[in-house]
Amino acid sequence: MADSPPSKTFGDRIRHSEDLGKLVRQARAEQSLLQTDLAGLAGTGNRFIVDLERGKPTLQLQKVLDVLDLMGLEVIVQRKGVG
Repeated sequence: MADSPPSKTFGDRIRHSEDLGKLVRQARAEQSLLQTDLAGLAGTGNRFIVDLERGKPTLQLQKVLDVLDLMGLEVIVQRKGVG
């Protein structure tokens, strides 16, 4: 049996769209929301939420930021090596 990679935690650096997707999925589960619930609250289609959680790299940035904000998450950009 192969070891699964460690799960991401809030505060981890995000280097790939898949990392962000895992965090969104985790936050949604912690808030007891279904993908369809989140899509309805965010005013997006369910496919958008599915693609976001799968780490699709070509999603519309503003929509991603809007979903993160709705979930109580924020993006902080800083120079590498700081923090």
